[in-house]
Amino acid sequence: MSVKGAVMVPHPPLIVPEIGHGEEREIQATIDSYHRAAQKIAEWKPDTVVVISPHCTMYADYFHISPGSVARGDFARFRAPHVKFRADYDTELVEMLCQEAEARDIPAGTLGEQDRSLDHGTMVPLYFVGQYAADYRLVRIGLSGLPLTKHYELGQCIRKAAELLERDVAVIGSGDLSHKLKEDGPYGFQKEGPEYDGRIMDVMGRAAFGELFDFPESFCEKAAECGHRSFTIMAGALDGLAVETEKLSHEGTFGVGYGVCIYEVTGRDTDRYFLEEYRQREEEKARARKESEDPYVRLARQTIETYVKTGRKICVPEDLPEEMYARRAGVFVSLKEDGRLRGCIGTIAPVSGSIAEEIIENAVSAAAKDPRFHAVEPEELERLVYSVDVLGDTEKISSTGELDVKRYGVIVSRGYRRGLLLPNLEGVDTVEEQIGIARQKAGIPEDAEDVNLERFEVVRHY
Repeated sequence: MSVKGAVMVPHPPLIVPEIGHGEEREIQATIDSYHRAAQKIAEWKPDTVVVISPHCTMYADYFHISPGSVARGDFARFRAPHVKFRADYDTELVEMLCQEAEARDIPAGTLGEQDRSLDHGTMVPLYFVGQYAADYRLVRIGLSGLPLTKHYELGQCIRKAAELLERDVAVIGSGDLSHKLKEDGPYGFQKEGPEYDGRIMDVMGRAAFGELFDFPESFCEKAAECGHRSFTIMAGALDGLAVETEKLSHEGTFGVGYGVCIYEVTGRDTDRYFLEEYRQREEEKARARKESEDPYVRLARQTIETYVKTGRKICVPEDLPEEMYARRAGVFVSLKEDGRLRGCIGTIAPVSGSIAEEIIENAVSAAAKDPRFHAVEPEELERLVYSVDVLGDTEKISSTGELDVKRYGVIVSRGYRRGLLLPNLEGVDTVEEQIGIARQKAGIPEDAEDVNLERFEVVRHY
């Protein structure tokens, strides 16, 4: 007994007739596919249905698993209070899942519940499942701001917990696709919207779950997708299992993407351990990076590896290029893990006696003192990707026409407030975006006009 299968479904409330009042017929293909998915779940006769919802309680660094014994909810906020839900939680599976997550050092548990009521990301799937199956218990899981790899690992824990308790489990990955498909849609249009939908439906239609890790965070943000992390947890629950895939439908009638796929487990498949394969690829890339890294990046890496392992700051090595000893400059050290920013600290102007010293100081700060992240742990070191930006002199400019988002960094200041953004950053494509982010970092209101602009160039070392 274990995971019997999984479905990828959207959760637009208007798909429920009591809410849509006929408007739902404009996405009839999605409705038909939803019924097919719900029927398939009923065929699996699951003891427990696990719903992964983007609208459940969400934290940046923690997966919330709903506690308690009973779940209730209704569609009152969508003007259909008479559509009600009640389900018993599978408390044993929740407890076992929490234990498995703790054993793998995944921050997940039942703490921090903000709202006991079921969310619409859970209730919409249950509305359809309830038409075909009733004798099951529920587990409800939220997402986090952690890397996709952690989401996949949590999915692996679902499968392991189900096996240990001998549960037959169906997993529902609840999530809409891009919200940026049409100019006249509720969220407008972004070119990444249809690009995301086409790409994710291809990946999910082939059950090529290893490719879920290859979606850059900035790309997903611009597409305004909703379900990518849900789908990744769902995929982790199918890790190492052979699946028969049905790609049922994809619609974007209202400017939001709705995709439905079914994955029925047919056995085991040793070629489908996707996280293991991804880790191996990343390790190979890390070895190649180390072999090709220049002295600037090597110094940042050595600094962080030593500090994280020993708590000690290294001395300036004796084998660096002369310019790293003789020149002073502002330096930014940036870390990424699994494609996501993991730390970035720098200095606009030099505060140390040399570039080498500046790198050492800022590398330690990026790894241990960036207030946006917890300190880097030893087990993360092999997954970190480093870059070092050495800043040139700043110069005042009088207009945004003197900026180039790829060539120049920008400093926006107003009084004592000062915000900086480096050039040529992934996901920052326009000068307006660049200035907007720098303003935000400085705490300068968007409508403030008496601001000063400076630009600078950098030499970036990878």
